[in-house]
Amino acid sequence: MPSPTATLRLRMIFDSRHAIGPGKIDLLEALRDTGSITAAARTMRMSYKRAWQLIDDLNHSFAEPLVAASKGGEHGGGAELTDTGRRVLEIYRSIERKAQKSFAVELRQLTRLRARS
Repeated sequence: MPSPTATLRLRMIFDSRHAIGPGKIDLLEALRDTGSITAAARTMRMSYKRAWQLIDDLNHSFAEPLVAASKGGEHGGGAELTDTGRRVLEIYRSIERKAQKSFAVELRQLTRLRARS
């Protein structure tokens, strides 16, 4: 059975303090899908504190916040992506798809050269 071709995971570095990569993007997707920082953190197998730190970093990395959170109340709190958050997610995944397609030949070559375990 042939092994799957290697895939790219991209990290975009804006400056010495701000970057976005696979982990933060996966967290944004989990938050979009669950509507909750707690549930997104659970999905990612990380602590709520770590998820909140990453979201806070994302919110301060862009001109507008990517995530809007509401505090708990009678029906509990929640979180959702803002329009900017949805757009950042969309752009990142588009770049990822284009890079994967652009480097498909090289990725297949590397996959063939990889040691089998």
